[in-house]
Amino acid sequence: MEKEPKNILGTALQPCCFEPKTGFYRDGFCKTGAEDYGTHVVCAIMTTEFLAYTKSKGNDLSTPIPQWSFPGLIAGDKWCLCIMRWLEAVKAEKAPKIVLEATHEKALEYTTLEVLQRYEFVEH
Repeated sequence: MEKEPKNILGTALQPCCFEPKTGFYRDGFCKTGAEDYGTHVVCAIMTTEFLAYTKSKGNDLSTPIPQWSFPGLIAGDKWCLCIMRWLEAVKAEKAPKIVLEATHEKALEYTTLEVLQRYEFVEH
């Protein structure tokens, strides 16, 4: 029996986004597993700056790919990002804000809670 996935705060993993449907498994959650080589665990809110940055690194998230049921993202969309790309964006000062409750605990194997909390998205 698979245990309930937890977020980086140690509580139940919350959904990231259903519209567009995100996550490695396209279930709306930033869950991960052995087949997820990119470790798509960070629930991030896209910005124009980040979308341009990731495209410049060879990962175009703004162009639709219908055969993969990928709508293409715009600023404001939430998406489960690969932890390594997000950390690369942190170093480049281009990292988008993240939803802590929807970011999978596996992110803590790559960085600290303090780094993640610095990018916490707070709704106004």
